Amino acid sequence: MRLTIVGSSGSMSGPQSAASCYLVQAEGPDGEGASRTWSVVLDLGSGAFGALLRHLDPAELDAVVLSHLHADHVVDMSGLEVYRRYHPAGALGPVRVLGPAGTPERIGALTMEDDLSALDASFAFTEHEAGRVVEVGPLRLEVFPVNHPVPAFGVRVSGPAEDGARQVTLAYSGDTDSCDGLVAAARDVELFLCEAAFQEGRDSVRDIHLTGRRAGEAATQAAARSLVLTHLPPWTDAEVVRAEAAEAYGGPIELAVPGATWIL
Repeated sequence: MRLTIVGSSGSMSGPQSAASCYLVQAEGPDGEGASRTWSVVLDLGSGAFGALLRHLDPAELDAVVLSHLHADHVVDMSGLEVYRRYHPAGALGPVRVLGPAGTPERIGALTMEDDLSALDASFAFTEHEAGRVVEVGPLRLEVFPVNHPVPAFGVRVSGPAEDGARQVTLAYSGDTDSCDGLVAAARDVELFLCEAAFQEGRDSVRDIHLTGRRAGEAATQAAARSLVLTHLPPWTDAEVVRAEAAEAYGGPIELAVPGATWIL
């Protein structure tokens, strides 16, 4: 299983990165005895669709998982809809979209589509349900409610290790402050991709985002084997956030930057 950072900027796109978008891929059977690459995108924020084209032909996308419906995580679904509906080779058909309640209405608003049934040509929607496992080829997806002003979910993804000998797991926080759901999503994962949009001493409002320290605390509580910090706004110093996380977590800490890939 591989994780590639498509976009990691928080709350908006930035000069070096699109907003949130993460590509998870694994090799697995196609149902007819052959093996192929299965691809799932976690969020598709502002600027992310263009960046995704560097890594994947969106015609080959198997599913999109939306952590929540804020613009910096979903706005480029409009680009994906155009790509799938009006592709020069012909309409590509619906791709699976897993998201919170209201996802079709949100995408309909972005695409200026009053008739939501028109979206069925491009998307097959499944509403998030905590505790349910959704399989996309060899990947198993589970969502956990987290602490944000709108319905939001962390995502746990399990799949085959690169050598095929075992199962490995990563977790993506989405946007959240500290909560039990975040720790449950990241329990014992090989890689914890965790937002850290706030800084200690600068951002005092709660129940929106994590600081680096709170991300580190969550990683420690979950016994995650490694921590990758993401969703840093352009005005945030990444090294400050990393240092905060290191005060609370003793494992490896890295920063999500576009194009970075982890092989699990």
